[in-house]
Amino acid sequence: MPNCIGEVKLTVPVCYVGRMSKQRIKQIIESKISDEPIAETGLQGVQFFRVTDPVRCAPAVYEPSVIAIVNGSKEAILDGKTYDYDSSKYMCCTMPMPMPVEAGTPKSSRDNPLLGVIVSLDTRVMTELALEMKSVANTYRKCKVDPAPSGLALARWDGEFTEALLRLLQIAENPADIAALGNARLREFYYAVFKGDAGESVSHAFGVGNEIARAIKYLSSHLEESVTIEDIAAQVGMSRAVFHRRFKQATTMSPLQFVKSMRLNTAAIKIAAGMNVNEAAAGVGYLSSSQFSREFKRMYGQSPRQWSNSKKEPERLA
Repeated sequence: MPNCIGEVKLTVPVCYVGRMSKQRIKQIIESKISDEPIAETGLQGVQFFRVTDPVRCAPAVYEPSVIAIVNGSKEAILDGKTYDYDSSKYMCCTMPMPMPVEAGTPKSSRDNPLLGVIVSLDTRVMTELALEMKSVANTYRKCKVDPAPSGLALARWDGEFTEALLRLLQIAENPADIAALGNARLREFYYAVFKGDAGESVSHAFGVGNEIARAIKYLSSHLEESVTIEDIAAQVGMSRAVFHRRFKQATTMSPLQFVKSMRLNTAAIKIAAGMNVNEAAAGVGYLSSSQFSREFKRMYGQSPRQWSNSKKEPERLA
């Protein structure tokens, strides 16, 4: 029993500290974002977002990034699998190249807006961290995920992630702090992602020798061309069978399914932005407009003309 007040140690529950830090993150976002859906922070690759109207799932391209929500919920669909996330878990797009997905915010409203932050993942820094962490045994907790992580991963808001994100956003208000500390705080944030539930996925995706990322980069720049699995496998020095298996493990889709999804996704975004349907189809390699229309309607439930007339704007939150 302590004999003086100086010996009494007061402890604050970790969960309480985490809630307070998350509330502070929310306050920072609310203070910086107005009626615009996206607000820059001053930190390169870090943006706040706000959505006040329900948006049903539509074609989008997810860049390598972390999407952390402090209010509301969001969903993404990749190859038929739905990923729902909110303030209890963040989304990590782990593939070091853009991923064609469908995304939306069907539950957003003015009374309950979607609020959050997007942090782009710098491929060079992520690769450096993957190498450093691989060289030191047991530096991060291996999470219980699928043995072959896909291009999207959900992770719990743990204490380290919350504190690293708060520390990152706290310097966004001061240009001098950004200049002096920005890169270090970003690296600290990336490190927290590696140590969290998405750690195995990001390590797998950003590790040296990621032939699948190279294959996706090749495909993305050759959408208008006719490519075969053999062509793509040759680009990364694999046999057809090995490449097909590893590609599907990393993206959940076969190479040909991925190419079709990327082509239709790209065309849908162009059409929504005002491009002529035939031009959009030709721009992603379709020689037959009827085939393009059939495959487009099969994927999105509308013909390209109907899609164009509805004037949908694809989501650009990530």
